[in-house]
Amino acid sequence: MSEFNNRIKAQRDVLEIVNDVMWNEELLGLSSGAIDRWVVNNQLDVNQHFVKLIKEVAAKLFFLANKSQEQITQEYLLLSDDVLSLTNDVKHLISQVGFVLEPT
Repeated sequence: MSEFNNRIKAQRDVLEIVNDVMWNEELLGLSSGAIDRWVVNNQLDVNQHFVKLIKEVAAKLFFLANKSQEQITQEYLLLSDDVLSLTNDVKHLISQVGFVLEPT
């Protein structure tokens, strides 16, 4: 159960970090549909580093969700570390002074 709780916490952390910025519409989830909607409604460029970073962390969390029923493997632990690192990257980008996302 702890892996599940950690994954949910990681998702919440990413959403809280992203939504710390005033958007036209907040990011409501990390599914591809939610991210695509957020990108369109905030007039973001899908090729921006920030958007790609969000998609990458979402993909890794999705992969971890599918592995959650399996024995904890080295691969699972490495991906968990990647998620933490990517989350920190997102936080760093958001916290940068003068952080501005150019609309498309």
